[in-house]
Parts: sequence; C-alpha cells; structure tokens
Amino acid sequence: MTRDGERVIELVNELGSRVSHVLTDMVPPAAQVHLLNAQRELITALMLIYENRVAPAPQTTRARRAKARRRTTRRDSKIPIE
Repeated sequence: MTRDGERVIELVNELGSRVSHVLTDMVPPAAQVHLLNAQRELITALMLIYENRVAPAPQTTRARRAKARRRTTRRDSKIPIE
C-alpha cells in the first residue's frame, strides 16, 4: 500500500474516532455498535475504491487481453462470388 493510502486510512480513522466521542453521550450502546460496524464497512469500501483507481492493472492481465484473438475456421473464410 502506498503512503497516500496509509494517510487516507489514518484520516478516516481519526474522523471516525472523533465522531464516536461526540456521539457517545447521545447514542445508545446498541446503536453505537451498529454505527461502528457500518464505519468499518465504509472504510473498507473506500479503500477498495481508492486502490482500484490508484493501482495499475497487472501486466499479465494486459498481456493476456492483447494476445487474445478470435480463432478463424474454414467457415470464416471469404466466399467467392461469381
């Protein structure tokens, strides 16, 4: 993971902890657990989106797509017209 990715994780975790401290007095414990689980899922989704946008495609995938060609058969040949 890149240094930028680590910074994003630290920022999101810090924001989440600050919000949870503010909401501790107002939100019941059961709802806090639900919100923490939702926060984890959101962080995971954001990191997957970030990594998908930043990380280049692997070389093997690119090479495989470039080499993939349609196989021709006898039926695919040109038909002479008289």
